[in-house]
Amino acid sequence: MNRIAPTALYQEVAERLRQRIYAHELPPGTWIDEQKLAEQYGISRTPLREALKVLASEGLVELKPRRGCYVTEISRQDLDEIFPLIALLEGRCAAEAVKRAKAADLTALRAIHDKLEAAAREARVDAFFEANQEFHRKIQELSGNRWLLSVIQDLRKVLKRSRLHSLSLEGRLQQSLEEHRAILACMLADDANGAERQMYEHLLSGREALARIDEQPGGSKAA
Repeated sequence: MNRIAPTALYQEVAERLRQRIYAHELPPGTWIDEQKLAEQYGISRTPLREALKVLASEGLVELKPRRGCYVTEISRQDLDEIFPLIALLEGRCAAEAVKRAKAADLTALRAIHDKLEAAAREARVDAFFEANQEFHRKIQELSGNRWLLSVIQDLRKVLKRSRLHSLSLEGRLQQSLEEHRAILACMLADDANGAERQMYEHLLSGREALARIDEQPGGSKAA
């Protein structure tokens, strides 16, 4: 691997490890070999440990006394607890976004939604997932509530490893698209209550899709 430049070293290390966790190069439950990683990146263990503290604060790894660091395993109970919480928070974001959004903001949101439509037509799951992330981030940004954003971003980092997989369920991509259409329609209609309700139901629908995958023979692990 390429050596990491000294600028903002531990942040760069954290980002590299974060992406490896998302890509399942470091699957849930994996022990983090600090010495091996430090050698790979050409760094000392000090910035590596600082990076692991960052990931631990995001819920991506667990620091276990006298046992080392492990990639967090997300249980079904974790998902059952996190999804309703993030649904409430993002629903609130949608309501606040409606109240603050200007015409140019709605035009930008519609453009992002067009990416969702295109990805769905072409059955490009990865592209749909990325556009979905952008759509949600835009609504969060429009809410103008930095506290909501901070909590949502932390929760989404934990969920990111499971939500892409939910789109693999037959019919889920089209269902998700229709849910986004409903959210956008409420935004354009200046319907704050409707946007909040649609966003809330959309997030819970994602959890239900994951649950259906788990029920299938040879279904996914929760993480």
